[in-house]
Amino acid sequence: MNSHSVTPPDHLSRAQEYALAVTVAVVTANAYYIHPIIGEVAASFGVSDARIGIVPALNQLALALGILLLLPLGDRYSNKRLCIAFVSAQCLFMLAMALAEGFIAFTLASTLLGFVTIAPYLIPAFASKRVAPERLGQVTALLTAGVIFGILVARVGAGVVAEHFGWRTVYWCAFALMAAVTLFLPIAMRTEASADKRPQSTYQALIASVFTLALQNRDMMISAVIQGLNFAAFTASWLALALHLTGPDLGYGVDTVGYLAGIAAISIVTTPRLGRWADSIGARRARLIASVLQFAGIALMYPLGWSVWTIIVPLTITNMVGPTIDVTGRMTFLSLEPEIRTRLTTSYIVMMFIGGALGSILGTSIFDLAGWAGTCVLLAVMSASVVALSLLAERNWRRSGATAKI
Repeated sequence: MNSHSVTPPDHLSRAQEYALAVTVAVVTANAYYIHPIIGEVAASFGVSDARIGIVPALNQLALALGILLLLPLGDRYSNKRLCIAFVSAQCLFMLAMALAEGFIAFTLASTLLGFVTIAPYLIPAFASKRVAPERLGQVTALLTAGVIFGILVARVGAGVVAEHFGWRTVYWCAFALMAAVTLFLPIAMRTEASADKRPQSTYQALIASVFTLALQNRDMMISAVIQGLNFAAFTASWLALALHLTGPDLGYGVDTVGYLAGIAAISIVTTPRLGRWADSIGARRARLIASVLQFAGIALMYPLGWSVWTIIVPLTITNMVGPTIDVTGRMTFLSLEPEIRTRLTTSYIVMMFIGGALGSILGTSIFDLAGWAGTCVLLAVMSASVVALSLLAERNWRRSGATAKI
C-alpha cells in the first residue's frame, strides 16, 4: 500500500478539513448578519440610525480586545480546547441576541459575542500543525475561503430572511447553526496525538511582546493602519448603504441589500488570482495599485448610488480589490521570522477591527447627519488615506534598497 494514501493518526482527514472550513464560515458570519438589516433592527428597538451603529462598533472593538487578550492563549493551551470553549460561549451569546427584548440587552450580547470570536484565528493554527507541509497552503486557502463564504452567506441570507420572516429570525437561524457547530466541533478537531507546544514565556510576557514587536516593526504598523482604514471603509459603506437603500428616498427592501451583498462572491474568484499577481510584482506595489483602483470605485458611489442597478459598478470594483489590500498587507510581515508572525498578526488584526469599529460609528452617524452624500465624502477621505499610506510604504521600501519583492 502506498504510504501517502494513509492519513497519519495526528493529521486531519479531508472531512475534518472541510468541517473546520464550515466552522470558520459559521463563526465568522456572526459579525455580519446585522449589515443588511441594521435599519430593521433600529426601527424595532426605536433607536436612531446613529445610535444603532453602536452595536457593530462595540462588537468590533470587543473582537479586537478579545484577539489581543485571548488569542495569545493559543501559544500556551490546547487550540482544540480553547476553540470548543469559545465557540460554546458564542452559541450562548447568539441565543441571548435572539431573545433580547431591549436595545441594551441586544447590544451587550453582541459585544460579548465579539469578545469570544477567537475560533477563526485559532483554527488555522490548529490545522497548520496537523497537515503535511506540502498541503499547508491548500488547507490555509480552504479556511480562508470559509471566512469569505461566511461573510457572503451572512449578508445575503440575513437580508432575504429578514424581508420575509423578520430580523429576529435571522438570529434564531444563526443560533441553530452555532449549536450544530458546537456539537460537531469536538469531532472535527479530533486527532490521536497533540501537536500543540507550550512556550516557556508566561502569558503576561506574551502580551507584552505583542506591543514590543509592533513598535519594532514600523512597516507592519503601516500595513496595520492601512488595513484598519480599509476595513473601516468596508464597514461604513455597507452599513450606510443598507440605511440608504431601505430609506424613504429609495424604498428598497432589506432583501435587496442582501442580494447586493452577493457581489462579494466575486472576491472568492479574484482574490487568489490577484494574490499571485502580487507575488509577481511585489506586495507593496500591488497594494498601491489596488488602493488607487478602490479609490476610483468609491468615487463612483455618489453619482451611481441612486439606483440598485448602477450601484453594482462601484461595489464590484471595491469588492474585487478591497481584499487584495488586506492580502498584500499581510504579505509585508508574514515573510519575517516564524516565531514572531503570530504576534505581529495579532497587532495587525487588532488594528483592523479597531478600524471596523470606527467605520461602524462614522458610517451610521455621518449618514444620519448628512445622508448618502456625507457618507460618500467620508469613504473618499478614508480611501484617499489608504492610497497615501500605500504610496508612503512603497516609497520607503524602495528607498531602503530592498531587493526582495516582498
